[in-house]
Amino acid sequence: MKTLKAWAQRALGLCLAALLVVPALAAEPLSAGQRREDLDFLYEKVLKGAHPNAFANTPESEFLKVKAEIEGRLETETDTEFLLDLMRLTALVGDSHTSVSVGSLADFRGYPLSLIRRGESWYLSAAAPEDKNLLCREVVQLAGKPVEEVIEAYGALFSSDNPVHLRRSFRQACNVADIYEYLGLVEAGEPLTVTLKGGETLTLEPVGMEERNKLEAVRISDKIKGQPETAARDAYYFARPLTEDAYYIQYNVCREAEDLSMEDFAALVAKDLEAGDYDRVLLDLRNNGGGSDGVIWPLFEVLREAMDGGARLVGLIGENTFSSALINAVEIQEMGGTLAGENAGGSVCHFGAVKTFSLPNSKVRGQVSGKYLDLNTLLDAAAGRGVVALAPDIHVPQELADTLDGKDSLVEWCLTAPEQQLTPANHYDAPLTRGRFIGQLYEAAGSPAVEIGEALPFADSFGIEWYLPAVAWARDQGVAQGGADGRFYAARPITWREAAVFLSRTAKALEIPLPSPAEHRQGPVPAELAQGWEQDTVADIWDAGLLLPSDADFSKGLTRSQGEELAAALAGLLN
Repeated sequence: MKTLKAWAQRALGLCLAALLVVPALAAEPLSAGQRREDLDFLYEKVLKGAHPNAFANTPESEFLKVKAEIEGRLETETDTEFLLDLMRLTALVGDSHTSVSVGSLADFRGYPLSLIRRGESWYLSAAAPEDKNLLCREVVQLAGKPVEEVIEAYGALFSSDNPVHLRRSFRQACNVADIYEYLGLVEAGEPLTVTLKGGETLTLEPVGMEERNKLEAVRISDKIKGQPETAARDAYYFARPLTEDAYYIQYNVCREAEDLSMEDFAALVAKDLEAGDYDRVLLDLRNNGGGSDGVIWPLFEVLREAMDGGARLVGLIGENTFSSALINAVEIQEMGGTLAGENAGGSVCHFGAVKTFSLPNSKVRGQVSGKYLDLNTLLDAAAGRGVVALAPDIHVPQELADTLDGKDSLVEWCLTAPEQQLTPANHYDAPLTRGRFIGQLYEAAGSPAVEIGEALPFADSFGIEWYLPAVAWARDQGVAQGGADGRFYAARPITWREAAVFLSRTAKALEIPLPSPAEHRQGPVPAELAQGWEQDTVADIWDAGLLLPSDADFSKGLTRSQGEELAAALAGLLN
């Protein structure tokens, strides 16, 4: 482990070390019986026994088929092949948080190669000294196949729930010869052909651990002209003004630093924000791979106050934004902030809450998810998204030219973009939640001033959500009463019946007389709305012509755009 990490840093600057979290080997070579015991432990105790739903993406029959194939070669395969077999079985779960760690059980051979991705292209980021003129050239094929096809093939070994996370795993292990051979991309012992844009090729021979410890290399870092102010720091979090108008916060791990609690850090940020006059605050999560999502809340409370005072919050995300940091990024959107950058490595809804494990004989370690995190049901910002990579509202990739010039493409853009370009995406077709519809009605009512006070409107209010004033107003006006448990369930998709009731209560609170049925003649109340809770109220709103469009599918929920139509119709009566 130590020698491989040293080689990676000195020779090629690779990221493979991030995957090498594996313990010391068993004292003696593994027997077929020991391998079978490890395989059974992984399947029965870890995947079936610990994961909440290991077969969510792949039927168990496929797991059993692969397991049987592995069992058929336990006596003849190498330790390397056995480890890759364990990875292959685990990858069937399709969960980015459940994995077998690559590492010292296998004496991996590697190619003198490293790649980085900038924009939509891959570039050679490390090479042998004799190939220094090819550094930073675009790579279009590996082993005679487009890079994207090779990445897809890597999906057989690296468990991922979205393409961005798989792409990241590939980048970290793109030089491992044993993986190319295991996947059938390269014949055993044969070189890897790297094709550059323009047709030029490199032929790279695989080398073992001892030999690659002696390799020299040229790296992209040798060509970079300094680092931007916002380069990743070896700190959990830090903050500083970037300009008179922009304040920058870097949040690198979802944990509290021993020498500076998050509460104290948030107080320092609050002091800075009060002393300045910032119209935008940048919260950088691009280097954050997770931890505990609740750690950041004291900072969120400070940022909520800054937003209420007129500042624009922009969250910065990218490929390395994962796990708890992914949750925090969605919470930025829940606050009404904007996400900018590139697609995150984490999915909006995902398995998580990981536990580690170690196989009994090989001592191979890994991690397995403990529960499913359905943000779709917890946050309005996540409504309708599901298991997909979190996309930013504004896509701004890091460009290779900026990397070489020591510039941060995303931050440079954020500092110069006009205010109107820093707004969240609308997602008009997303499901309309109860909280968002109340927000739309509140805006239709003219966004009247409201005092929230120390007590939150409902038991399940977070205190940072963009629609919090609207919910407080709705509670005070009798528009939203909540349930018997004191909760409002703001993230729950709203039904047409609920929408009609909220419309009626809002009209009553604003003393808006409803139009008479004769003015609209829409016909009888649709069957889906004719029976059930608040039947007379629904009929009144229907007869008033406020349930637009009248030909909607009332058996389904509303979209955000339909909610806007209903709120606009009510606002039309107010004006």
